[in-house]
Amino acid sequence: MEVRKALTCVFLTVFLCSGDAQDSVTDSVLNCCEGDVLFLLDSSGSVASYEFSRMVDFLSELLLPFSLGPDHVRVGLLQVGTEPHLEFGFDAYSSQQGLQAALERTKQLKGDTNTVEALLMARAQVLRVGVPGGARPDLPRVLVWLTDGVDPGNVQEPMARLRDEGVAVLVVSTGHGNYQVLREVVSPPTEEHLFFVDIDDISIIGEDLRNSIIEIIRAERLQVKSVSSTSAQLEWRPVLSGSGSGYYDIKFGPMRTGQIPGVPGGASTDPGSFQRITRPADSSSAQLTGLRPDTTYTVTLTPKNNQQVLNTLQTSFTTQTVNPPEPQIQLLSSLSVSESSSNSVRVSWAPLLPRLIQEYQLEYSALPSGPLRVLRVSNTHNSTVITDLQPDTQYLLTVSAKQTSGKERAMTVKVCTQEVLPALSDLQLSSVGDETVQLRWKGSFDGLRGYWVTWERGHSQRSTLYLPPNRLSTTLNHVPSRARVCVSPVYRTARGEGLCCTA
Repeated sequence: MEVRKALTCVFLTVFLCSGDAQDSVTDSVLNCCEGDVLFLLDSSGSVASYEFSRMVDFLSELLLPFSLGPDHVRVGLLQVGTEPHLEFGFDAYSSQQGLQAALERTKQLKGDTNTVEALLMARAQVLRVGVPGGARPDLPRVLVWLTDGVDPGNVQEPMARLRDEGVAVLVVSTGHGNYQVLREVVSPPTEEHLFFVDIDDISIIGEDLRNSIIEIIRAERLQVKSVSSTSAQLEWRPVLSGSGSGYYDIKFGPMRTGQIPGVPGGASTDPGSFQRITRPADSSSAQLTGLRPDTTYTVTLTPKNNQQVLNTLQTSFTTQTVNPPEPQIQLLSSLSVSESSSNSVRVSWAPLLPRLIQEYQLEYSALPSGPLRVLRVSNTHNSTVITDLQPDTQYLLTVSAKQTSGKERAMTVKVCTQEVLPALSDLQLSSVGDETVQLRWKGSFDGLRGYWVTWERGHSQRSTLYLPPNRLSTTLNHVPSRARVCVSPVYRTARGEGLCCTA
């Protein structure tokens, strides 16, 4: 993508958890960047109030290090609901105090997840020029989408349009969204712009996410991207596009042995080995080709214009080696739950790699705020049974595959235990007339919703009757001799074991 389209907007889709506020902020982060960042925050009813609060706290921590204002970073917030709502635009806050207070006041919209309509509003915000709160076309623009991943709608087309118009899209998902869809909507590279994380662990991606945004809006004029073994993409902030004349003079070549990259006067090319290319005034990128593998290059860019004197920009980079990268082994690729009962579940994962994995660690807690429990499993097993669970309860379970090097791979899933279904006891049947019987039983259990009565009426016909939980008897008519009569307790999720008698 050309740098004139590096007026990028980053969309970030996130399932988020806030972390502790930083005690100090380095000058390198405070004054690093200049650009516009618009956050698209999932505020619909599919997001629990607890999750929404964690998302807002995460935003607060994420943005705290940045300097705000016209010469630094401008921030906007757009909420997704039935009717999308612009919480504040780019020109609303130029200080951290004002921004942090605005985030604390942010209330959840609830309603439907109308992401497509919100994207239309977001496009209007990031592409408006010359109006209050509008984006600045000469600076990077970022759109960050935070979402739980539940039913986002047909977002591929509006996201592609934003990217084509120079908007960088980042996504943070705190749920189980469609990976293929989210992978298609983010700006490349996917591994730096797409984040999947559990809402309770959202803070662990804060630094990586902030660094990804900084890479897009960093106030550097000359950057080298897409470096391979034989080529590289040179990008810069255009300084001649408004003049209508002039050109960019680009020189690049291998760095001499003993020269120090990044030090003024300390990096130069071998005499006679440099290449020279030019680009017109309206350019913002150039492809450097014919490079040698595993070689450090220095490159200079000089804007040429008769009307003014402009600084020469310089940077260096190293091409990749020709050796193909080693294939990466998926430490944990699948996670499944089976044999669920009222107090236990079986958890299985794959693949089993005992030579690479030191141990497996299972962390689980009852939702929404139960105590965290930890279970360690040998590296020779890929399945275990978790016991002593609460009946009819939803748990959040994370399985981590830990290597001896300290690296790990984790997967998270939600599991549910079964409801306890007590059986009916002491069913009594007595005749009170011709084809009329009276039933009595004992019941009244926790969670009981009612009773289901069935009896035969002859000729393969069957009658049914539903009774409320406070009824412990009933009279049935038209019950032929030797007909089978059954009563079963009914609970929230299923029927319990009943009893039957013969008339």
